[in-house]
Amino acid sequence: MLTLLPTTLRLLVGFLLWTNDLQHPLKQGSPQLSFQLRHQHAVTNSSRVIFSDVHDSDLVAHSLVSADPYVYTLRASRLTTHKPSSLPAFHDARLRSIRHAQSDAALWEGVEVTGPNVTDRETLLALAKMTNNAYLAGRDSGWYDIAEFNTSIPVGWEPSADGLRGHIFVSTDNTTVVISIKGTSAGWITGGGGPTVRKDKLNDNLMFSCCCARVGPTWGTVCGCYKGTGKCSNACVEASLLDEDLFYSIGLNLYNNITYMYPHANIWVTGHSLGGSVSSLIGATFGAPVVAFEAPAEKLAATRLHLPSPPSTHHITHVIHTADPIAMGTCNGVTSSCALAGYAMETRCHLGQVVLYDVVSKLGWSVDVRTHSIVNVIERLLAQEFEWDDEPLEDDDGAGGNVEEGGLLHKLRWGWWDGKGDSHDKDKDKVVRRPVPEAKPEVDCVDCFHWEYGEWD
Repeated sequence: MLTLLPTTLRLLVGFLLWTNDLQHPLKQGSPQLSFQLRHQHAVTNSSRVIFSDVHDSDLVAHSLVSADPYVYTLRASRLTTHKPSSLPAFHDARLRSIRHAQSDAALWEGVEVTGPNVTDRETLLALAKMTNNAYLAGRDSGWYDIAEFNTSIPVGWEPSADGLRGHIFVSTDNTTVVISIKGTSAGWITGGGGPTVRKDKLNDNLMFSCCCARVGPTWGTVCGCYKGTGKCSNACVEASLLDEDLFYSIGLNLYNNITYMYPHANIWVTGHSLGGSVSSLIGATFGAPVVAFEAPAEKLAATRLHLPSPPSTHHITHVIHTADPIAMGTCNGVTSSCALAGYAMETRCHLGQVVLYDVVSKLGWSVDVRTHSIVNVIERLLAQEFEWDDEPLEDDDGAGGNVEEGGLLHKLRWGWWDGKGDSHDKDKDKVVRRPVPEAKPEVDCVDCFHWEYGEWD
């Protein structure tokens, strides 16, 4: 029909159509990838990573509405990440950091890769559902490692055992793999529990506490680094994270196994809670794109692990809402919900960028540890077509307010945002701008400022 119009008018119509497409980049610039669950991953009692193939009869439908209920469709985008020149070079740089406090700027190579489009709500929703599946029970047979078949039931899936576990999704064209890592199985949050509670809790208290989970005088610590009031042995607390049985070390082995199984594939990592934090540390190590949901702050753990710092960690995206005191770093103190359950969740600074949903101010949610669950994030947040401002609203007087968590008042001062919110304020102007809040890095965030680290006799 355009061919019937004069040349000048055709050019004008074409220009208007082109500019209209630019206003909807997701329609034109974001290719889609379809994924299906291919494997489950877990570890043995000797911390060996093993796998179990998933057959059609084993699939659980948690996907978005599509022709195939077991297929997850995600929009992708191009991003620049920094990968170590080689794994031996990374380990050498890490050892130099541990032994001599030296860094190696020449370690990193900038690479353009395809990653998940974190500005697309349905992509975040699909990843959250893939993450949720990692909590589901696995098969009781058919496990193997990459070298040989293994008939033993792995740690993390046996009813009386624990360990890192999750799922592996592969795109239909085998170009992209998504590793999903299970978070903490905590009955005090979900009302249930699970076989991995003991090991999950140990990793939580080592990674997210200021000093070996020393919250108060009555607490038993998970390592012997406490040196008196407000003092912690830095060398000791760093060494406590180097155990090969801890989740970061197992996560490195998992990633290396996946690269062996899919040597030409682009690898993404996702997880919820503790699984999101481990995913972020893996992404910081290998330069893999990461989306972490409601993850406790892991930046301090990365420092203590002496992970070499890439020029940028923008390939790591944290999705967090303001009603979750665990991800926001406010579930701490001897009378907090976390402490009463035996968890020392004291860190608040994250790697990478943060997509912060201000559900307290804009949706009237109350700050409550129960909002931490991935099902809550899926059903009440990502499945809803809300629109968001660039950042949380400010009070008229510029001062933050108090919000309540577990019957206690906490000041939501986190990262780059002086948080506030009134869960009963119905008069806030809900200005809408975008389907997903803009991802931003944290600014001037400090962990454990009330502790002194050094060495004491």
